[in-house]
Amino acid sequence: MGRCNRRCCLIAGAVSGAVLAILGGILIPLGSSIIEGTVKKESVIEPGTTAYGNWVSAGAQVYRQFWFFDLKNSQEVLQSGATPVVVEKGPYTYLTRYLPKMNVTFNPNETVSFLVPYGAIFQPSMSVGPEEDKLTSLNLAVAGAYSLIAKPLHPVVQGMIKSSNSSLFQHRTVKELLWGYKDPMLKTTMGLFSPYNGTYDGFYNVFSGKTDISKVGLIDRWRGQRNLTFWNDSYCDMINGTDASSFPPFVDKKKPLYFFSSDICRSVSASYEGTVDLKGIDVYRFSLLQSTLASPLNNPDNHCFCKNALTTKNCTLAGVLDISSCQDGKPIYISLPHFLHGSPSLLKAVVGLSPSEEHHKTFMDVEPITGFTLNFAKRIQVNMMYGPSDVITVLKKVKDYTIFPLLWMNETAMLDNETADTLKSELVSSIKMLEVIQMSLLGFGSAIFGLCVISYCVLRMRNQSKTV
Repeated sequence: MGRCNRRCCLIAGAVSGAVLAILGGILIPLGSSIIEGTVKKESVIEPGTTAYGNWVSAGAQVYRQFWFFDLKNSQEVLQSGATPVVVEKGPYTYLTRYLPKMNVTFNPNETVSFLVPYGAIFQPSMSVGPEEDKLTSLNLAVAGAYSLIAKPLHPVVQGMIKSSNSSLFQHRTVKELLWGYKDPMLKTTMGLFSPYNGTYDGFYNVFSGKTDISKVGLIDRWRGQRNLTFWNDSYCDMINGTDASSFPPFVDKKKPLYFFSSDICRSVSASYEGTVDLKGIDVYRFSLLQSTLASPLNNPDNHCFCKNALTTKNCTLAGVLDISSCQDGKPIYISLPHFLHGSPSLLKAVVGLSPSEEHHKTFMDVEPITGFTLNFAKRIQVNMMYGPSDVITVLKKVKDYTIFPLLWMNETAMLDNETADTLKSELVSSIKMLEVIQMSLLGFGSAIFGLCVISYCVLRMRNQSKTV
């Protein structure tokens, strides 16, 4: 009877252990299914979901930091055609994303339309000096007129420059260069970001993800169009991905993330760089590839972004993008800061540049389960071009076309500690707790099952030896 009870207990223990192990195994797909369902439900852009509350509000505060290139030898450039020497000055920091989305409208095709209002509030404590700091930079009006007006009309430009006592370079405050000043030559307001406050980026239509969560946040239309009209090419005019503030949930690090940026008038992609810890949360870091602004020789897909064969050396110049077609004709060239990944000729044309992958690349830190961008640094440099002229006095000593760096900016935001704690408690901690329960049941159950089976076998062997 005692032997039977012992065998029965071991069998019961083995069965119990097997049940626990099976339960732990069942919880793995079941728990994953529960989490997946919850994330999908809360990621839909509609009132009442977690995503909607974050999406419609200003969310994390977004700042724009500006570094200017202060020219130190303007007279030498004008008088002898010397290579410009610049010194970086900054940052001058502005809070630029603090207003909620406006005119939010839900459409029958499961898209949401909205406006993103622009505004800029100077942050003295995050800046190296006041907005009234002065520096020497390229004259926007002179360089613009030189680029836009055909060579036969250069005498007209020369007359305008002379009558207004203008020059190729000017001494302006940070505030003037960014937000506008009355130009004496063109008699109009000039500024790199003028007008800004109270303006909008145009209407966006994005998918809500209600019936297909894989499309949530993807841009359906911008300014009423499904494609851009800047590049006269079906490939370059595509609007791909989201606005980079978030992506569809369950991010696959093997696939690139696509997003559209109105600042550079095109869509780009970012690839997985590595997993980093952000305030206790594992995030995927995605960054722009060097091929993004490569010349068409190295990246044939960029052929349609080459608009000016003269200034881009027959489309062999890497690292710059002519966006004049989407800037009302303003001859603006976009690049990464300090011409990172640009052709060597860009760095030789201006002294004082020092590109750094660490400080000048663009990246996003995306939480892979929700698809939310929790930290990012969008870094862009704004440049203008000037070149030689036999008629315009201030350009007679210029030897070659020069793409001159005006400033570079870092648009950045990071989740605050409160949001990080909430995300960790509601998502990360729940997942880890579920994993602990799963592994505990699986491990504990397997251990009991194995121990009982071994004990049962040993007991049976002893009984058999005694019988013999």
